[in-house]
Amino acid sequence: MKSDHSTINFHETNGYSDPILEFISTVLMDEDMKSKICTSVDLLALQAAEKYFYEALVDKNSSTHNQIPQNLQHPYPNDRELLKGKNSHSRSEDFEVEQGRSNKLVASFADETVLSETFDRVLLCLGETDAKSNLQLDVHGGKSGRRRQRRKSEESMDPSALLIQCAQAVAAYDRASAAELLMQIRQYASPCGNGPRRLAFYFADALEARLAGTGAQHCALSFSNGLAANDFLAAYHLYQLVCPFDNILFLFNRMVIMDLAAKASKLHIVHFGILYGFRWPLVIQHLSKIRGGPPTLRITGIEFPQPGFKPAQRVEETGQRLAHYCKRFNVPFEYNGIARNWESIQIKDLKLESDEVLIVVCTNRLRNLPDETVVPAESNPRDKVLKLIKKMNPRIFIHGVINGAFNSPFFVARFREVLFHFSPLFDMFDTIVPGHNKERMFIEREIFGREIMNVVASEGADRVERPETYKQWQIRNQRAGLNQMPLDKKIIEKLKAKVRQEYHKEFLITQDGEWMLQGWKGRVTFAVSCWNADRDNEHK
Repeated sequence: MKSDHSTINFHETNGYSDPILEFISTVLMDEDMKSKICTSVDLLALQAAEKYFYEALVDKNSSTHNQIPQNLQHPYPNDRELLKGKNSHSRSEDFEVEQGRSNKLVASFADETVLSETFDRVLLCLGETDAKSNLQLDVHGGKSGRRRQRRKSEESMDPSALLIQCAQAVAAYDRASAAELLMQIRQYASPCGNGPRRLAFYFADALEARLAGTGAQHCALSFSNGLAANDFLAAYHLYQLVCPFDNILFLFNRMVIMDLAAKASKLHIVHFGILYGFRWPLVIQHLSKIRGGPPTLRITGIEFPQPGFKPAQRVEETGQRLAHYCKRFNVPFEYNGIARNWESIQIKDLKLESDEVLIVVCTNRLRNLPDETVVPAESNPRDKVLKLIKKMNPRIFIHGVINGAFNSPFFVARFREVLFHFSPLFDMFDTIVPGHNKERMFIEREIFGREIMNVVASEGADRVERPETYKQWQIRNQRAGLNQMPLDKKIIEKLKAKVRQEYHKEFLITQDGEWMLQGWKGRVTFAVSCWNADRDNEHK
């Protein structure tokens, strides 16, 4: 892959989040958006709760309206002995894969005007430098010494040991010990304290929900309340300012795509998990700058179907918004929206053409598909999608993953790993953002907290957070017949320079083999690599 285009200046990355936020604003200001659900991550996790609340809305005279459906009332039917206080020490942890129902939720927009002061601040008035200053963000580490000093002055402890002991008690169905440990944790935990206290608070919530069998109810009822659009947008803006994870991933995608697009007459991007298409307006803008004119752009946007009568509505609206941007920048455009379970998609559905440059993108979403721990190995959707990508024979497949090892069917092992995964994320915010910042609290509660709830309080097919490490994905991709491509060293160096210049010194960006890694204080949280079809292994 080349990265030297005279027509595109990849160093022009200051304020990169602003075009994305501008696109988000157009999504939010859609005339029907107030009545719709916004999810910043995955739709699969919302389906059960969405279905119930949709049915409640369309059938207000139903006797079940305003009631919790039966399958949500008893998400842990086999835990009734536990809830009655009976001891079940002899049960194996293998039993736990049959438990529970919980749904990972992110945000729904309540009836609030989107033309607010928050929108003006985020979208119109302030650049990144002013925003970081006004929010008192310690993005370069200058204030971290003072903050560490303040944290040391607080009563401090590491909650990990108590949390793991509590998880062990919950796994052993030792209700009395679990309750005692939860009481000790609650005395320390707080959603407004330092990073360890906040971490303890959300893990304690999740352990308590698992113990009581109410994880699904927590998620479903929280989902029904809705969240204000400007709160979500302000929180996303803070996330963009604080950490490089999304920005660097989007920039990596754009650089790789522009390398291939420079000489293409037709460019086809197949995006598994397109959601609202936030990353594509900036790509469209850069395509318009290609010397000699832009290629014809085709985007196939793939999502899970929405419950209700219009399963493809959201993915079709994404296409309409992207068409608007293509018209604005004079880029010829075609769109194909697919709203189906991904493992059911066939090659013919993708409308591939022999004379196009085909790029496949999937970022942090394959983790939500069931794997062989949930369904038979020969039919698990995760491998089916990877094999489909191999059959598509793309010029390049950009695969981004959350680097997490918390996909174990054994609860205690999974709990340790998810605790290890989220500890640096809470520490990151604690180091950079003031404790009273409401956007920080929003992210910790509505994103991190709900992910923790799903991993800890759910089991079986209803646990939708199932990440694997990038090394595990490497094996899975190769088994599907995909071939890992070398990373472009020029791109990696540019991205490293951006992180050094614009973000806190503790952020990690490095390379392991042909994976680009991101993380905090030495812990890798995200990884991305590039693949194509391995023609030496056609039998796979």
